[in-house]
Formats: sequence, C-alpha cells, structure tokens
Amino acid sequence: MQIAQKWLTEKTNQLVLCLLVGGLLFRAFVAFWLYPTFDEAYYYLYSLHLDWSYFDHPVLVALTTGFGPWLTGVVSQFTIRMGALIAHTGSLLLLYLISKRLFSPQAATITLAIATISPIFQVGFGILSLPDSPLMFFWSASLFCATTELFRQPNSSNAYVPSYRLAILGVLVGLACLSKYHGFILGLGLVGFCLTNPRYRCVFRSPWAWLSLGLFVITIFPILFWNIQHDWVSFRFQSERAVPRSGYNLLNVILVCLAGVAYLFPTIGLPLWWVSLRSTLTRTVQVFSQKSLKSDKFLHDSSLLILWVSLPVILGFTLIGGYRQILPAWSMPGFWGITLLLGQQAIIWEKQSRLWVRRWLLGSGIMVATILLIALLQVTTGIMQKPSQYALMGGFLPPKDDPSTELIDIQQLRRGFAASPVLSTALEKSSFIFTNRYYIGGPIAMSLEPLINIPITCFDIGKDLRGFAFWSAATQWLGKDALYITTNPFNQRKDLMDSYRNHFSSLTEIATIPIRRGGVVVNVIYVYQARTLLKPYPRSYGI
Repeated sequence: MQIAQKWLTEKTNQLVLCLLVGGLLFRAFVAFWLYPTFDEAYYYLYSLHLDWSYFDHPVLVALTTGFGPWLTGVVSQFTIRMGALIAHTGSLLLLYLISKRLFSPQAATITLAIATISPIFQVGFGILSLPDSPLMFFWSASLFCATTELFRQPNSSNAYVPSYRLAILGVLVGLACLSKYHGFILGLGLVGFCLTNPRYRCVFRSPWAWLSLGLFVITIFPILFWNIQHDWVSFRFQSERAVPRSGYNLLNVILVCLAGVAYLFPTIGLPLWWVSLRSTLTRTVQVFSQKSLKSDKFLHDSSLLILWVSLPVILGFTLIGGYRQILPAWSMPGFWGITLLLGQQAIIWEKQSRLWVRRWLLGSGIMVATILLIALLQVTTGIMQKPSQYALMGGFLPPKDDPSTELIDIQQLRRGFAASPVLSTALEKSSFIFTNRYYIGGPIAMSLEPLINIPITCFDIGKDLRGFAFWSAATQWLGKDALYITTNPFNQRKDLMDSYRNHFSSLTEIATIPIRRGGVVVNVIYVYQARTLLKPYPRSYGI
C-alpha cells in the first residue's frame, strides 16, 4: 500500500493512471451501448464451436470473445467485449513500459496519450471484440520482451549475450500468431533486425534462439494441426488475398493512406506518417555515418527495432491496397509501434512549445471523444435520422441511406422472439436455423441465448460459408425442418428464394420482427418456415 501511495505522489504516474483508467471507462461505456457488429457476432459463434483454429483466423479471438459470456453467463454486446477491454488496457500499459525503457517517462506518457486518443486504436483494438485485441496485447508483450532482452544494458559497450528471454519471446510471438496471422510479420521483423545488426547476429548461434524457435512452433501447433486436417485452407484463404487479381492502381494506394490517416484521426495520423518516413530516412543515413552511430547507438538501434516490426505492416498493406480493397485495421499494428517514435518526437516539440503539445493532445482527445459519442448516439438513437423522436433539429439522414441501420439490436430481436407464440413454437419444432450470409448468423445466435439452444448454419448461393462449412456436415439435416431468418435487404430476393425452394419442400413466411431506432422501424427481420430439406445444400470455403 505504501509503495502504491509513493508511486501516486508523482504527477507523471497520476497522469498515467488517469489515462489507463479513464480510457478503460470510456471504452466500457461505448462497449455497453454499441450494438454488436457483424464480425463480433460471428466471432461469438467461434466460442460456441471451440476448435484448434478456424477458417478465417486462429483461435484466440474465440477465447477473448467467449470470456465475458463464460464468466457472467450473460450474452450481450458488453460481455462479448470484456476480453477486448481488458486486453487493450494491458496493451496500453505495455506500450508505456516499452517507451519508458527505450526513451523516458515523459515520452512514455505522451506515447500512452497518443495511443489512448486514436479512434482506430480505441475502437478496433479496445472496444470491438476482434482478432486485433489479443494480437496487439501479445504484439506489445513481444516488443517489450525484445527490448528487455536486446537493450538490457543501454549505456554499456559490452558485447550482447543472449539470455533466457529469447525463449519467452518465442512463446509471445507464437501467441501473437494465434491471435492473427500478422504475428508472423512481427516475428520476421524481429529476425530482420537481428540479421542486419552486427551486434545481435550472435542471436542465431545461441541455444536460447533454437529453444525459442522450438517453443514458437509448439505455441502455433493449434494453427498447424487444424490446417493439416483441412488441407491448409486457412493459409490458402489468407495468402490468396495478397495475390493480385487485377491491375495496379496508384490512386488506390493514395486513398488507402488517406483512409488510414482518417481512422487514426488527422492530427495523429499525419504526424505518424511523417515520423515514420523521417525516422526511416534518418536511420538509413546514419548507417553510413559512423560518428552518428557511435554518439547515439542506443537510440539508433531502438528506432531501428521499432521500424523493423512496424514498417513491413504499414508499407505491405498500403501497397496491397493498390490492387485490392483492404480493411482499415490491417495496417494499424504498424502504426501502433510508430507511436513510440512519435512520443519521443513530441518531447523535442515540447522543448520548443510545451503549450502547443498540450493543446495538440487535449484538443485531439476532446474532438475524438466528441465524434465517437455522436456516432454512438446516431447508431443507438438516431440523433441525425429523419424521422426520429430523438433527432436534433428534425434530423437530415433517411434510414435507407444510413448503413448503421444494418446493425441489429440483439435485445430487440430477443424480445421479438420471446414475445411471439408463433416463433416460440416454430423454434421448438425446428431442427436448425439457416440464413443467407455467414455474418447474419452471429446476431441471431446472440439473440436466441438463453431462449433456446438450436444449431445455426448458412446456406449461401455464393457458397461463402466461412466457418459454417466446418461446423456442420452437408447431409446433417436431410429430411429436417428449419427456420430461414434474414434481414430486410435480402428479403424476397428472387435468386435466394428460388434456391431455397429447390432444396425444401415448402418455404413460408411466418413472422416479422421490426427493429426500431428513435421510434421508427429501420430494419425488419423476416422468419420463414422451411419444411423438409430435400437435398444437401452446396457448400464451399469462399476461396
């Protein structure tokens, strides 16, 4: 207790605690009210079908998504995000400790503030239950372990001697790979740093490195084992995303860069790009300047390590954006590392104008929090929707033009199922539920808990079943009755209905569940009774 009180007497430590706790409370507030996204609900299905790995991603997202429901016994948008909330707080703390070790407590505090403010870090890593949450925790843990191992004696000129920490590093990088395949890029970045730095090449002659490699392989065994069983389908699915299928468009690369800046928030995204390019150029020049290396070898090596694990992700996915659409989160682990360099750069800026740096961080934080809260109110109450009983100044955005109306309030859907005698009877008499898109199955599964335990699958005429292709057999429900559940955009689509009528003896609409926002119906869930599955529905892996 006395140690904690002494630690809290320092103003810097008080600010660190405020950032960590305040950030957690803000993210928890958003996580409580924001409807589950389709990806999150889909990963909830992972937790219902525990396996060594999955078609889309490795196993850890199933554990972080299932953590809250298993702990509380309640399935809600908040409980499926509890693992992400905790993991991101750990990631922020580790990022702070890395910066403090490599640079200074002041730089570490600014780094923590930048990472806490950035909206893509808050939402993509710290609110939504996505594979990125465990990835960034173990990415940060790996980088912390690497800095602890490689820079044990920052002011010493003694030769580097590998230690047992290399073995721990192998496990941590393996756990990053079990979170998302980005972990392999992290491992290659660490290897590249040691290969290109004469001081650290002795790593590859150390028995600790070989033990690290062995522990790494053991750690990623679940991925290997599952893929061996399924003809390496997950690796093939992910690797084919990197193969160009059309011409290259430099304009798309620029658009990817601008989108990344927007998701990071411009006052943070632009400085991150600037410090990335500047640090890369500076360290490249220093390689040819022995005087610079000798005068500040520790800072040079620290920056190089950060660049080696960050730039391959940033540049790799940015360049891929020239020939295929990429998701915003794909390049963000790289920018997470670059915040360390931006935090150190901000210390230099503070010497010129401390007030400017404070205004930069405080202004960015206020703007980001305001925008996120406005977006949350729009998604949940429709403050910009026209019409809506909560609309400000009458609103201006019709529901049909608002893509956020596709998000499903699982509480409303659950109440709709529970309140309808027709649906309650149909659920009890049906052997399974199917829908037409893999991502719609998740919200349905969440809404039916704890009402009934019934299998859910996907019959997609495009044959993109993702995980559903492995969670059931094609002949499993032959001769059985089912419920077909879909959303308003897909209802009565002729190609879908014709396909289902060819596979079932009859298909009849039995109920609808309106989803309201601001007192207005913005989406409708349609439920059909499908009698007797006559033949197996075609399935594929979506590759």
